[in-house]
Amino acid sequence: MKLSPMRYKDFIWPHNPRTYAIEYERVIAVNKVPYGRYQLQDLGPTRRILRGEGEFVGEDAYRTFQALASVFYQEGPGLLVHPVWQCANAYFVELSLAQEPRADYVRYTFAFWESYDDYVQSLAPAVGSSSRTVSGGGTTAGSTTTERWHTVQRGDTLWGIANTYGLSLNALIVLNPQIKNPNLIYVGQKVRVA
Repeated sequence: MKLSPMRYKDFIWPHNPRTYAIEYERVIAVNKVPYGRYQLQDLGPTRRILRGEGEFVGEDAYRTFQALASVFYQEGPGLLVHPVWQCANAYFVELSLAQEPRADYVRYTFAFWESYDDYVQSLAPAVGSSSRTVSGGGTTAGSTTTERWHTVQRGDTLWGIANTYGLSLNALIVLNPQIKNPNLIYVGQKVRVA
């Protein structure tokens, strides 16, 4: 199975990192009850962390690492599209060069923290024209956006759908926050394209 490349903001990995680890954590508080007892309180899940390690090989290895490092210095969260993990709004929090320097080889480690800061608002599509078209073809009076939908056919990919409708893959992902893994869509599924 060929996996699509990992992407973050405007950086696309030339080949996917070698290893990934996704950490899920639930915060549990322990409350002391008189006479030696205790009570556990579930405070809910906290951020997910994606850690990994990879390498860049060839005469452009250091230039590729420098391009990744320049993305690290950009402020704020960005859209992280991982080949097997659901896409997420994430902060790029760690980047390390992890080997003895060589002219044609760079080994690195990285970490991304998923963000829920204004998650719904930051992934909301822009408001556009004067009517709202729903999948049944009707319009809703007084609405301000036109919605168009594509029904997934056998062999469709999000990249192909985006290409067909003149969108970037990131724009299509932003229009469809219900799609958690952009590499996994189903026949019959509705994908918003406008």
